[in-house]
Amino acid sequence: MSKVKEGEHLVQQGRTSYEWARSHMQILDNTIGRLKDKKPLEGVTLGFCLHITKETSVLLMGAKELGATVACCGGNPLTTQDDIAAFLASEGIHTYAWNGQTPEEYDWCIEKVLEHKPSILTDDGADMNIKAHFDPRFANLKILGATEETTAGVNRIRAVKEQGKLRYPVILVNEAHTKHLFDNRYGTGQSTIDGYLRAMNLLLASKRVVVAGYGWVGKGVAARCKGMGSRVIVTEVDPVRALEAHMDGFDVEPMSQACRRGQIFITCTGMRDVITREHIEQMPNSAVLGNVGHFDVEIDTDYLLNQSASVREVRPNLDECTLMDSKKKVYLIGKGRLANLVAAEGHPPEVMAQSFSNQILSILYILENHKSMGTTITDVPADIDKQVARDALAAMDVQMDSLTPEQLKYSHSW
Repeated sequence: MSKVKEGEHLVQQGRTSYEWARSHMQILDNTIGRLKDKKPLEGVTLGFCLHITKETSVLLMGAKELGATVACCGGNPLTTQDDIAAFLASEGIHTYAWNGQTPEEYDWCIEKVLEHKPSILTDDGADMNIKAHFDPRFANLKILGATEETTAGVNRIRAVKEQGKLRYPVILVNEAHTKHLFDNRYGTGQSTIDGYLRAMNLLLASKRVVVAGYGWVGKGVAARCKGMGSRVIVTEVDPVRALEAHMDGFDVEPMSQACRRGQIFITCTGMRDVITREHIEQMPNSAVLGNVGHFDVEIDTDYLLNQSASVREVRPNLDECTLMDSKKKVYLIGKGRLANLVAAEGHPPEVMAQSFSNQILSILYILENHKSMGTTITDVPADIDKQVARDALAAMDVQMDSLTPEQLKYSHSW
């Protein structure tokens, strides 16, 4: 059983996109190829709450090839690619995802995946894990463990752990070096530029771009904007990151100051109330706002979409909001949701191959080691992280040095 937008043309389009992505995800394809004869996931049901993109379809199809029963839903109401959802459903994957869900429909889809009684959960933002922990309907699910894909979800899982309510082990895939150093930085950096250009089609060169947050996502976004010729201003609350942004050559200002100078705004913090009504009212006319943090809480979208004098869609995924008092126009990308996925297609397949190789290997690790893991949160084991890096280098035909026996001996001597 699945619930997706239907149509043979969608299925065929989704299959073509899947094949394109898989042909550029050699790392993940090789990992699946090494394991599929053993069918290590035979008899295991997996539940996925991820952005349903062509790259995600390679992970889900790979899990099926390894023997798993797979159920999936979208990780955001606006990021599902309907052709991919239709293709996955046609391949026997229980799929509950379509673009443009209401919050209630989004919730229902997560519940439908959990009704399949998955043994291991793979989440992006922790919505499925939160429901598995705190919805009494799923209190008796026998979950062996879970993996978490993104920074916002990691923060939520840590909060559950701190409250002493974690029910099963969770591997923080986002914390793997081969995930956040590449997916968050290079993947989001490129896909954010893609989403903004598709939505607004304005020149980035010479524009003052305000990047809120200088974590790995913010670093990637700021670097790509600089590469396009933008004059970048960074806002931060962490003194070390603010210092790093300054040393990297960016202006660093509080949002209360940057809001008066910025022409394009990109929030990358995972924190609520980063751009408030007070900030918006001080922005120049025709400022463009968007968010690439996981949740739509960084920009005051209620003020823009519900309290403006008028709101109209002037381009796909771009709303023109005319402010009530000043009649100033401010433009919002993708309703304040993930601009790189709502207005574009998300990360390129090459970088997602690293993230999803970490995911599939972490799922197998949980299956083999859950009894000894306890109710803990843990990083991806170092040997998995390094194996993914080696696989990535091999896929890119990059060679590296290795230590000689004498060097190894020297490295361990005092």
